[in-house]
Amino acid sequence: MLLKSFRSNLVNFRAYQFGAERCISATASVQAQAKSKKTLAKPGVKNVVLVEGVRTPFLQSGTTYADLMPHDLARAALQGLLHRTGFPKEAVDYIVYGTVIQEVKTSNVAREAALGAGFSDRTPAHTVTMACISSNQAMTTGTNILSAGEISVGLIAAGQCDAVVAGGVEFMSDVPIRHSRKMRKTMLSLNKAKTLGARLSLLGSIRLAHLSPELPAVAEFSTAETMGHSADRLAAAFGVSRQEQDEFALRSHTLAKKAQDEGLLSDIVGFKVPGKDIVSKDNGIRPSTMEQMAKLKPAFVKPHGTVTAANSSYLTDGASAVLIMSEEKALAMGYKPKAYLRDFVYVSQDPKDQLLLGPTYATPKVLERSGLTLADIDVFEFHEAFAGQILANLKAMESDWFAQNCMGRKAKVGAPPLDKFNMWGGSLSLGHPFAATGCRLVTTVAHRLKKEGGQYGLVAACAAGGQGHAMVIEAYPQ
Repeated sequence: MLLKSFRSNLVNFRAYQFGAERCISATASVQAQAKSKKTLAKPGVKNVVLVEGVRTPFLQSGTTYADLMPHDLARAALQGLLHRTGFPKEAVDYIVYGTVIQEVKTSNVAREAALGAGFSDRTPAHTVTMACISSNQAMTTGTNILSAGEISVGLIAAGQCDAVVAGGVEFMSDVPIRHSRKMRKTMLSLNKAKTLGARLSLLGSIRLAHLSPELPAVAEFSTAETMGHSADRLAAAFGVSRQEQDEFALRSHTLAKKAQDEGLLSDIVGFKVPGKDIVSKDNGIRPSTMEQMAKLKPAFVKPHGTVTAANSSYLTDGASAVLIMSEEKALAMGYKPKAYLRDFVYVSQDPKDQLLLGPTYATPKVLERSGLTLADIDVFEFHEAFAGQILANLKAMESDWFAQNCMGRKAKVGAPPLDKFNMWGGSLSLGHPFAATGCRLVTTVAHRLKKEGGQYGLVAACAAGGQGHAMVIEAYPQ
């Protein structure tokens, strides 16, 4: 039975409040278990492979990309993908893109970006939206790898396509700001008015309050609560301290800076912004100190909250793109895949008190579908919306009480060892263009598996609406 209110069950929750060190201490026991080296290929199901993945640099909103439009960034990612792979445009069968905050002029941003990037006007393209897992949805729409019991069939698995480009784009520098509802109604009526008198009457009905705009907010429609406020409550329910959150955020920025300096963020493609210089790296990676971070005031729950600007992901502009193909077609065209895209799941839970617990619910399900255990996973890449959200998920995954009382499971799945977890930074440091993050996670797993010599990787993410996603990725033989 799902837990409906953290606040009314705090006594029970204290039973599974572990410190962050508990998650780290679990590493030894997890690694001691036997490793599986089997392949996850399934008889009669096409192997779907990741051939390449790229992204534009992720920039803080209001900076270098400020004068662009979303399709500009998506086009740049698509062109970067084509340039890096040399893949012929006419060989792409379908394009799927994700976005969250839509630009009304380019509502099907997949199609507009594809045309702008020079793809054939005969290549179909559509846009999907699923909050922060929109590009995950774009990828699985293209692959839709069949699992036991599923009857849905995707583009590649069904044999309808051999090559699909998937991606995501988000542009927070210019989000739609609407007139008030009353002003919109008046303007629409003005457009229909047939006489001067009718127009003057409508204009005379406008009051000062009509001019107040409707500003967008990262808030749940069903609960009217901002995601940051929910993250603060979640951290409190799981006993995640301000210090733990700041330490994790500092870890993210430190690892991202190290990866950036060592040239590991090779998925980035440079982008020449019109009238400006070429942008070639993320601009939000800023390692600080615990002392500096401690000076910041709570951003959402004031004055005693623990979520701040320093331990939250920031508003980001950026786009990503991946080329996914059937293995047979990729090899026939002379391409060496980076990884196999294997099983995946989508989950949903209570959007009020479990809004950000998608990874906790999705991880055990995808492991079961794959026939794997946590110990089999060599590389973990989880979306970092907030440091408190990540640490709360790790504690929930490490709790038998939560598994039994909230998830209806017999035992906990276990927390990922931190020495395998987001080792090149994460959304807190690299940035989080809502719909573009999923492709970054998948591409990073493929690159880390190759560099670290691992076999299996796991991607997991939460999303608005109380939803989540997880996918298992298998390294391609070297």
